[in-house]
Amino acid sequence: MAQWQCVGFCHGVMNTDNMSLLGLTIDYGPFGFMDAFDPGHICNHTDQQGRYAYARQPQVAFWNLHALAHALLPLLGEDGGDAGSDDAAAQERVQQRALAALEPYKDEFATAMLAGLRAKLGLAQARDEDRDLCDDFLRRMAADRTDFTITFRRLAAFSTAPGATNDAVRDPFIDREAFDAWAARYAERLRSEGRSDAERAAAMNRVNPKFVLRNHLAETAIRHAREGDCSEVQRLHALLERPFDEQPGNEADAALPPDWATQLEVSCSS
Repeated sequence: MAQWQCVGFCHGVMNTDNMSLLGLTIDYGPFGFMDAFDPGHICNHTDQQGRYAYARQPQVAFWNLHALAHALLPLLGEDGGDAGSDDAAAQERVQQRALAALEPYKDEFATAMLAGLRAKLGLAQARDEDRDLCDDFLRRMAADRTDFTITFRRLAAFSTAPGATNDAVRDPFIDREAFDAWAARYAERLRSEGRSDAERAAAMNRVNPKFVLRNHLAETAIRHAREGDCSEVQRLHALLERPFDEQPGNEADAALPPDWATQLEVSCSS
């Protein structure tokens, strides 16, 4: 889950039957990659309560694990003789052991997510202040609704040179003063690692895709396919096999979505 959240992917029905015992998330439809970053983004329009909104996905996964633990309660506690016991205290002990077994998930997910964000920001070293730096950048993105994929891809071009304006990274942000304050912290953090900008940029471009399956790209391919022309499906398939490559000539597929894309809706019946 941390891996796909780091590329702005949203699972529309992250319920119990879409998590496997192997720790895998499955059944990715309906789904969507976010355009403008919104932690409350709901990709499934039938999810009217926002249960599976982007920012709620980690908590939903924990609830799914809780449901699994509850289903396994009759099988637990065999060593201690508590399983299946009618004794209320014994049942309580089994339940508490099951719940305690779930607690590591919270730290494991947070650690995985932070590691992913460090990579996206080009931070080679792990430091205590990184969480604030990452979270503050996401807050700036959310406040100004910058495009998730484009913003992180452009960040690779960030220059740590004194006086650099970093216009390409800065331009999508409405509150330039707030961005500049964050950028000063970011530049200092990058310089402290001693890596060249070119080395860092190459590493960032290996984890920040240039191309994702945006809804409007999928919709265009679907419309052509319905008319008997599958060439666009095939073209997109080839494009997305190399999402981190520049792929000259396909710049339109990495551009901001058209206005009509905001009207697209995906549901369980899509």
